Amino acid sequence: MVPTSENGSPPVYREIAEELREQIRSGRYADGDRLPGENALMEHHGVARATARQALSVLINEGLVVAVRGSGIYVRLFRPLRRHGARRLSKELWGAGRAIWETDGDDRDYEVDRLLVEESVPDEHVARALGLPEGAGVLRRSRRYLVDGRPVQTSVSYLPLAVLEEAGASAAARRIREHDTGPGGIYARLAEMGRAPAHFTEEIRVRMPTPEENEELRLAPGTPVLEAVRTALTAEHRPVEFNEITMDGSAYVLRYDFQA
Repeated sequence: MVPTSENGSPPVYREIAEELREQIRSGRYADGDRLPGENALMEHHGVARATARQALSVLINEGLVVAVRGSGIYVRLFRPLRRHGARRLSKELWGAGRAIWETDGDDRDYEVDRLLVEESVPDEHVARALGLPEGAGVLRRSRRYLVDGRPVQTSVSYLPLAVLEEAGASAAARRIREHDTGPGGIYARLAEMGRAPAHFTEEIRVRMPTPEENEELRLAPGTPVLEAVRTALTAEHRPVEFNEITMDGSAYVLRYDFQA
């Protein structure tokens, strides 16, 4: 039976969790600090081990702390990234040789790892988004992004091989197959090939992660992911890239500006 406070107030474990939460927010416990363990909470609050464990589990599930096996429970604070939906895809950004990531990263340390570039025949939904005939191939670029050493998103881009083949042996077509696509990334290279993106469509939904995503993004228990699917089209509305992005839901704030 869950222990409760007097007068029908919240269960004791939630009161303990709230106390610890406020101590984290006030700065008493900073990022990386070790929280009191089960034994300390049991002694301080006069509760059973199960109650102390439940209190810590609440904070773990909220993503405020992380359990390190054999060591303890540590505060894990992370300043959210602000993802500006329109500004990050502006031609003014990638056309000037800047990475679209710059609008999210806010000059914080970021890196790309687990980068894989390969040719493949895409799944049906990718082929449909790119308007490809059956059996047509794509260049698949898969990567993971880390900010301050923490995985925050994975991204897989698909570019029709026909678009690259039309550019022949141009430097842009060669560069787009390399790990480092150069200033401005693949959108700048597409522009050099005469296939500049002029229009984007993007849909975002929230869902629970797969086991593979849990591992790849090192998600805290109960953390959802934001899934964005984006298609880049030329001025003639020809699809030149389809991108599937999976973001740690606890690491992002989505920002949109509108005119009334």
